[in-house]
Amino acid sequence: MVVCVHLPRFELVVAAGGPQALAGRALAIAPMPRGAQRVGTVSGAAEAFGVAPGMALGEALARCPELGLIAADPLGVAQAWEQTARALEGIGAAVELERAGLAYFETDGLCGMHGGERETIAAAQRAARSPSGRMARVGAGPTRLCALAAALATRSRRVVVVEERELRRYLAAQPVSLLGFRAETAALVERLSRLGVRTLGELAALGRDAIADRFGEAGVLAHRLAAGEEEPLRTRRAEERLEEEMELWEASSGAGLERVLGVLVERLLARGERGGRTLGAVTLSAVLVEGGTWSERVVFRQAIADAKRLHLALSLRLALLPAPAQALRLAVERFGPPGGAQRALLDEEDAARRERLREAVGQMRVLAGRDAALRALCVDPNSRVPERRVVLSTFTG
Repeated sequence: MVVCVHLPRFELVVAAGGPQALAGRALAIAPMPRGAQRVGTVSGAAEAFGVAPGMALGEALARCPELGLIAADPLGVAQAWEQTARALEGIGAAVELERAGLAYFETDGLCGMHGGERETIAAAQRAARSPSGRMARVGAGPTRLCALAAALATRSRRVVVVEERELRRYLAAQPVSLLGFRAETAALVERLSRLGVRTLGELAALGRDAIADRFGEAGVLAHRLAAGEEEPLRTRRAEERLEEEMELWEASSGAGLERVLGVLVERLLARGERGGRTLGAVTLSAVLVEGGTWSERVVFRQAIADAKRLHLALSLRLALLPAPAQALRLAVERFGPPGGAQRALLDEEDAARRERLREAVGQMRVLAGRDAALRALCVDPNSRVPERRVVLSTFTG
């Protein structure tokens, strides 16, 4: 049995400060300053005026002049969703994270721990409370799409559970808009609606070959989903999360921000919890001066642990900042295998000298602690306050 955990309008709830801020108010996530001028997640009151996510800002304001815009908070959303995911993993669930506010897991292996399927679902509902305490919508069914439909039909504390024998009949009555919750099939919802296909049952009744000719691979996937055919869950690996954060004394951008990034890279690589492992994916995020946050996930083609290469790869992403930042944060999303000294950018003589220096620093830390060897890094050399010009960072050799 697949269980779906759904927290509606998760991004807007986090950015607004809780569901109570949405009550009776027409709100929407504001477009990023340098991005496409389209609104993000919208509240129920805004939807009543005809405002929909992804709508052009001008059209949204024309339909709802009272529409309030809230700065996006991807950093806060990521932190809140990670907290929810870890709470679900805390009950023993192997979770597939579809997107912020939507997750799936299977009850196999959990029923004996919690006493049955209903008890497992109740445990998930308690664990997946929103940051404000609001209960999540939880539903269960043989497939993801069926469990999602059951979660959307859930009201109050009643949980909808669809049995295997009811799968096809239950899916047949569901609207094709359910396909919009999956990235691969979201673009098909409007096209199918224009063709008069309103329910998944009508879609399943069409020939798969005809669907493939018109819509390609996405159409085949949509037809399979409507027929109750799905691949196994792609559960994530629970890994230790390391992060470093540094507040800026003044709004910073350009070279000053790159120097701060260098400090964060040095500190992250010096963390003992890393255990010599390389970095496979990291998240670079910032708190913006104009309000809201910015976040960018960086996946490396090859896991690395060299400070110069990391700084070079991440400094290119700083150009995507929509506004000056007042705080910068670097977090490890996924570790790679343990790596050596990574001497591709160094000659052998220099590498050998650094290796000896690194060993000496390690011995000194064993005797005197982590802060036994520090290095001074220039952050804001033009500041009139001496304490702001240089910061101390862990020396990694």
